[in-house]
Amino acid sequence: MRAAQAGGLPLRSGCFDLVVSRHPTVVGWSEVARVLVPGGTYLSQQIGPDSVGELRAALGVSVPPRADKRPDRVRDAAAAAGLDVVDLRMESLRMEFFDIAAVVVFLRKVVWTVPGFTVDRYRGQLAALHRRICTEGAFVAYSRRVLVRAYRRLERRVGASAG
Repeated sequence: MRAAQAGGLPLRSGCFDLVVSRHPTVVGWSEVARVLVPGGTYLSQQIGPDSVGELRAALGVSVPPRADKRPDRVRDAAAAAGLDVVDLRMESLRMEFFDIAAVVVFLRKVVWTVPGFTVDRYRGQLAALHRRICTEGAFVAYSRRVLVRAYRRLERRVGASAG
């Protein structure tokens, strides 16, 4: 949605029956609603609040959960843009790390989990987590997701009777 942040998507209004997004960092709700036909569907899997917070805690990293990722805020933002949310779910998916190499690869790929992560910066915490995995077994964290199904509201014609 970089285009939406910079002034709107370069698409005509009402051109899609379906808009799908996976892991958006920012949702341009008004742009989603604008490009959907009336009655069109929006499906999204969004990163939930404090996703993988257990891993950040194990590394001593404090990142405040983003309030805009909470399901109630997602519903409010969608409604404000003219979308009717018909299904909204919060899911917590179990993740298991069986060795410290998997943790490092994950943190290098999912860069927003621990902003500014480098092995050198977190060497001590990684060593402690490695010892923990060796003695206790897999390290468990939860990937939190908000699943959204919404429809663009049908427009009422001016002067139409409610008959």
